[in-house]
Amino acid sequence: MTTVDAAIPLRQANEAWEALLGAHTTLMRRFAAEDMWCEVSLHEYDVLYTLSKCPKPQRLGELGRHLMLSQPGLSRLVERLVERGLLARQPDPADARATLLSLTEEGSAVQRRVGRAHARSVADAMAARLTPDQMSTLAALAALLNRKEEELS
Repeated sequence: MTTVDAAIPLRQANEAWEALLGAHTTLMRRFAAEDMWCEVSLHEYDVLYTLSKCPKPQRLGELGRHLMLSQPGLSRLVERLVERGLLARQPDPADARATLLSLTEEGSAVQRRVGRAHARSVADAMAARLTPDQMSTLAALAALLNRKEEELS
């Protein structure tokens, strides 16, 4: 873990962090209140979306690294999605004790349907407050914050 350089303005860094969290909370409340979540909940969609972006099936632990859910909560959510036929489990050929998760055809279809509505909602929310140049700047800044520690060295 690195220490904060004394020249870095502590107050400014914390104000930026609080603004980022506040923006996330405001937007997530808006998205959660919308009517697109009739087929799946927001958290269920998050799992479907995350798996849709993965190039291969994922272990539960790998999936969990991309989501803000507890391990037990994610396990229960995945079980519900499997029971509904939206996710499939298969044995991990590299480790017989593990299973891999992937979208079923129905899971992919639901992800695409809900995803189109959610993408439109995100675009509307962002465009209502930011110019295209500001969105590009925000995306670049967020990409810097998303970099892993080893990439920063």
